[in-house]
Amino acid sequence: MKLKTLCLSCVAALALSAAATTASAHDAPADDAGAAKANPFTATEVARFNEPWAMTFLPNGRLLVTEKRGVLKVLTIGGSAQTITGVPAVAYGGQGGFGDVILHPQFATNSLIYISYAERGTTSGTAGATVARAKLNLTSSGGSLSNLQVLWRQPKLSGSNHYGHRLAFGPDHKLWITSSERQKFDPAQDLNSPLGKVIRLNDDGSVPTDNPFYNRGGVAATVWSYGHRNLLGIAFDAQNKLWIHEMGPKGGDELNLIERGSNYGWPLVSQGDHYDGTPIPRHNTRPDLNAPEAWWNPVIAPAGFVIYSGTRFPNWAGSGLIGGLASQALVRVKFNGNTAAEAERYPMGKRIREVEQGPNGDVWLLEDGTNARLLRLTPL
Repeated sequence: MKLKTLCLSCVAALALSAAATTASAHDAPADDAGAAKANPFTATEVARFNEPWAMTFLPNGRLLVTEKRGVLKVLTIGGSAQTITGVPAVAYGGQGGFGDVILHPQFATNSLIYISYAERGTTSGTAGATVARAKLNLTSSGGSLSNLQVLWRQPKLSGSNHYGHRLAFGPDHKLWITSSERQKFDPAQDLNSPLGKVIRLNDDGSVPTDNPFYNRGGVAATVWSYGHRNLLGIAFDAQNKLWIHEMGPKGGDELNLIERGSNYGWPLVSQGDHYDGTPIPRHNTRPDLNAPEAWWNPVIAPAGFVIYSGTRFPNWAGSGLIGGLASQALVRVKFNGNTAAEAERYPMGKRIREVEQGPNGDVWLLEDGTNARLLRLTPL
């Protein structure tokens, strides 16, 4: 159990000013006092997309990109983006729509991809996150999805925010899903609800018998950790440790080392407060709950996350790279064993939705919103 927390806004202030945000949202752009410091890379525009959310590279170097309205595109670097048909209907609106896309660990032989999206319920105004897998059939003009199979669903609830649904395959070849709490608060503490949880499944959607609450059955059997808010970044480091960042309320964005069966405290504790100003007890008041390794106050509004393993940026080796929405920045986090702290912040002038490492070690960013740029970062 972790007891120590690190205030990243204090650490970052020694090097450069943290981005200031409004009290009400992760949607407000921040002033960037670090803009005078030159970024150690060149950012080159490669393509543009309409409300992109996620991307992943194929073994042949092409790039899959999801767009929130329910479009999957494949981009040949140096060429045009083409549409993949067969994407299921999505519940678009608010934070809902088409979400993540990742490859099966044996994609080269089975052509399976995994996607997440907000799915409409039968009751008007309800939706829930859904995860499915399908076979990707590429052609010279784009391609299609076939044999789509839904593996996991959130319950259908009112509201259009806090779906989460970031995906990753771990070194154990298990499927990891972030399931946010849909702004419903208390279900994050209920093991019989999938909201506010990190979910762990086999690649076919069945439940691993070594999950911490497997013997309880039902939803609890799928849970790896709980007490989370809005989880929008997931990555494994070189030591196979799982790190996840999540948006806080009014302040208190978190970076957490995920431990088996652990409770991360939401909504009982937080490093931020409710948007109406109502205080929330801090993590240090509940040492029985798992505290973040690092947090941001003011917020950065984290989105997208990769732990860099390439050689193109030697100074970034082993670092976490986080996209900042409100902070309009690429945020680099340095790890030291089981601790973490912000090392640098690179102003980008736009909200950054997604971060990915390219096949040769370049870093790729997707801006947020309409007419958003896909940027390739190369070292100076």
